Amino acid sequence: MTRRIAIVGAGQSGLQTAIGLLDQGYRVTLVSNRSGEEIANGRVMSSQCMFNNALQTERDLGLNFWEEECPPVEGIGLTVPDPEAAGSTLIDWAARLDKPAQSVDQRLKMPRWMEVFKQKGGELVLLDAGIDTLEELAASHDLVMLAAGKGEIVRLFERDAERSAFDKPQRALALTYVKGMEPSEPFSRVAFNLVPGVGEYFVFPALTVNGPCEIMVFEGIPGGPMDCWQDVTTPAQHLQRSLELVRRFAPAQAGRCRHLELTDDNGILAGRFPPTIRKPVARLPSGRCIFGMADAVVVNDPITGQGSNNAAKCSKLYLDAIIARADEPFTPEWMQQTFERYWSYAEDVVTWTNTMLRPPEPHLLELLGAAQQAPELAAMIANGFDNPPDYFPWWTSPEACRYLIGQHLKKEA
Repeated sequence: MTRRIAIVGAGQSGLQTAIGLLDQGYRVTLVSNRSGEEIANGRVMSSQCMFNNALQTERDLGLNFWEEECPPVEGIGLTVPDPEAAGSTLIDWAARLDKPAQSVDQRLKMPRWMEVFKQKGGELVLLDAGIDTLEELAASHDLVMLAAGKGEIVRLFERDAERSAFDKPQRALALTYVKGMEPSEPFSRVAFNLVPGVGEYFVFPALTVNGPCEIMVFEGIPGGPMDCWQDVTTPAQHLQRSLELVRRFAPAQAGRCRHLELTDDNGILAGRFPPTIRKPVARLPSGRCIFGMADAVVVNDPITGQGSNNAAKCSKLYLDAIIARADEPFTPEWMQQTFERYWSYAEDVVTWTNTMLRPPEPHLLELLGAAQQAPELAAMIANGFDNPPDYFPWWTSPEACRYLIGQHLKKEA
């Protein structure tokens, strides 16, 4: 008998998993609180810069529809402005990625994937799922997964106090999708600007609903001068505030912004949330269990750009685990074990991201500074975005970090 699986949430992980399951012969119900048309015509949802390993999980399912038209992200750059001397920098380097990254606006991606899901025979249900919906799904399906990172039902999953480093937002966040920005030379990149005591600004090329664009991302330390979006009420004001912040805190990037305009009035976002890890099994009032995935259980700050990457990798791992389960029941123990396999990867992502939210340790400042003198070291840092476990142990161990720096500087001598 064909197994029935329900997924609540039609984002990166939910849709990717749903389509993968259909390809394997499962009957799949996907619940979304918005139609494809509503998503396409709505506000931007994220910045979603995806690196090669995550993109490969899409290619494996034949879902990489934008590979040719999406502008590539060819590298990573880091700039730390000198607070004592306007216009000059303390650190400034850039390194190429081994394979390019991409950012496809979810307003383009999710509606197209929804069509694929329906064409492959999936059942798409449009409603705002509550506990009653989950109970109905759990009674009629072999497995119910929650792949939505927001809303009341996420609270069914208990916060994991041991694994959650923070209980409140660590950054005031804003996104601005723009056209007319001058390209980075000599290669396109995520241009990171780390402003001590203020926050971060980064920008990179992407594909949006009306063609190529750049996405500006602002991460302000709460209460600081980059935490300044509360009084912005119009798209034009949002763009103006974005330009003011770049001129003030990332002057090295200001020259690229002379002719900016918004991609569209929905190409803006501002908000904040606490990075949170939740326990992956939630028990409904009936006693039946549902299984959390991706953003429902591991919510990272976007400072390291790992949200969509985590979602794609979690999808791949869960998909493989479901297939390997064959006809065995999806027990709470299986759910926990499957999540722990994902956590063995995601824990390093979370640890790395959390270090970026705190004042930098001395060895990390030394590392980022040494990358100016050692191109191979810069390339190691850049390519770690594709697989953050590669950063360990040297990202968190001062001894291992200083040894690595010494090895690379010796090569350059």
